Amino acid sequence: MQKSTLFFLLLVCSFSFDAAAQKLNVKQQFTAAGRQLGYMLELADSARLVPGTAHLVAPRTQENGNLKLVRGSDWTSGFFAGALWLLYENTGKQQWLTAAKKYTALLDDQKYNGGTHDLGFMIYCSFGNGYRLTADTAYRSVIVQAAKTLCTRFNRATGVIQSWNKNDRWNYPVIIDNMMNLELLFEATKFTGDSSFYKIAVTHANTTIKNHFRPDNSSFHVVDYDPQTGAVKQKNTAQGYSDASAWARGQAWGLYGYTMCYRETKDPVYLQQAKLIADYILSRLPAGEVPFWDYDAPGIPNEPRDASAAAITASALYELNTYVPGKQYRQTAGALLKVLANNYTSKVGENNGFLLLHSTGHKPAKSEIDVPIIYADYYFLEALMRSKKMK
Repeated sequence: MQKSTLFFLLLVCSFSFDAAAQKLNVKQQFTAAGRQLGYMLELADSARLVPGTAHLVAPRTQENGNLKLVRGSDWTSGFFAGALWLLYENTGKQQWLTAAKKYTALLDDQKYNGGTHDLGFMIYCSFGNGYRLTADTAYRSVIVQAAKTLCTRFNRATGVIQSWNKNDRWNYPVIIDNMMNLELLFEATKFTGDSSFYKIAVTHANTTIKNHFRPDNSSFHVVDYDPQTGAVKQKNTAQGYSDASAWARGQAWGLYGYTMCYRETKDPVYLQQAKLIADYILSRLPAGEVPFWDYDAPGIPNEPRDASAAAITASALYELNTYVPGKQYRQTAGALLKVLANNYTSKVGENNGFLLLHSTGHKPAKSEIDVPIIYADYYFLEALMRSKKMK
């Protein structure tokens, strides 16, 4: 047996629990989540009544002990509505349906926002969940328009959707996070029968496999392209420790993105890529804990953790396990979910209603370090939902 294989198996075992210990009381977790997000909903509703705050539409994090709301154009704006939809799905209660509809409607104008690649996060987490649970055709129309808008950022020469706009450092930057926005395009093809959305999504995914991944299957955060020739100019990071490091949330985005791409296309190339990323992550996860903000951060173990990376990874691993024989991915997901539930959740009535503590947004920019962040809560709820479906 090769040394690397043995190391991987030992890590899998370290994340394996017996069946009784691995089970979480998901109903109890959703009950607590409902009380917390109900508290956040009250705070958000009150904050939006203050004169001059009507443009602020969704909670993102907390600053100086207060709930921070953001504009609809913020990349995180769809996660609060998405979390409300997940609560409605789990409970069937009218209060969550009403709240989810309200905070989804506030994002309607973003379907025309061509200045961002994050429409998948913004629109699909909100309107996508809304359509899935209500079949409201108005939601479907928003999704299709948002997909059309997102496609305006696609460049045939590069074969990828531009992430950030041109700036002093990069000409045509594409980040690994952008894999998450492809689900919006796949859904638009289903709604319209127009395969152009599908073709752009798979072209982006294929180009990203070619250029974003290292030989060890970790990914760069940013790849910069020449928009005229499609040539790769730089491979860097923005939110990770260094250009050569593995930013934890970035690895989770890649895992989730390629697992989703396999679901939508059944292309075995995407399943293989998802497995490669998953195995890399499993080889780097600290035993029995959530990842540090970057797997190569120099101060480990005295570095901030990232609960959001753990939640995204857990949710993705639950889905990946449905396509791959064996239990290793489900066991790791269960271990991550359990440590989040037991050690990273807020007490009810605290932290402005956020569910998870100890996420890291952008450490190099000294932004959102060791704080609750709404996307961590969204993927935590999604992982809880997916854990219920596992046999």
